[in-house]
Amino acid sequence: MSLDYAEGRIKEALKNAKGNPVKARQQIIAWAFEDAKLLYALAKPHLSGIVAYNIERVASGRAEKVAPAPEQTKKEAPVQKPKKEEAFGLELLKAVAGSSQIFGLEDAGAPRSSGHVSQAHIDAIRALAAKQENED
Repeated sequence: MSLDYAEGRIKEALKNAKGNPVKARQQIIAWAFEDAKLLYALAKPHLSGIVAYNIERVASGRAEKVAPAPEQTKKEAPVQKPKKEEAFGLELLKAVAGSSQIFGLEDAGAPRSSGHVSQAHIDAIRALAAKQENED
């Protein structure tokens, strides 16, 4: 059900943006701030990875405490706190939208070394290049 809802909203955003995926993405993000059901549908498949990443980040000490902005330290009228569900959704959206991490793809395997190429490999490449030159 929720996946159908998200897909319908995405199609609507693409239609409104005349097929422009960047504008559609901006629209979906704006809608997700207002629509907890949409945010949940978008985040549900990735929630385990998001949570695991943040647990690891905090457990490893890489998390940093965010100091309030100077304008927030001034005495202001009290701001109404969002409902618990809305607050969770907003925090999740902020974490996803502002993150450059690609969840699930952090470790793509051991990095390849810049080892030496075998002489057989060099000979094969030269033979292919020579064959290509003869065909031209």
